[in-house]
Amino acid sequence: KTGSILLVALVLGSANAQTGAPASNDMKKVMDSGMQSMQAMPRTGDTDKDFATMMKMHHQQALDMAKVELEHGKSPELKAMASKMIKDQTKEIEQLEKWLQKHK
Repeated sequence: KTGSILLVALVLGSANAQTGAPASNDMKKVMDSGMQSMQAMPRTGDTDKDFATMMKMHHQQALDMAKVELEHGKSPELKAMASKMIKDQTKEIEQLEKWLQKHK
């Protein structure tokens, strides 16, 4: 009986997570995808290259999450932060990419 109740709770919780907040689900997908990419990245053994590559991925993940906030968020303060993150981290991604191009 307890197992059945737990199963029902898990199914209902899963259904609510999928339908209750689509933007939150989108943000979680972005985060999960970014983490998988960083974990799957082959390491070069060069700390600088690995740092630059992983930070580029990390910043892209932040950009994608910030875009979801801009599209679906309600807080003017967080939307302003998301806009600033997009501006700042886009610049940092460009800097990391330039460094990586110079150090192939």
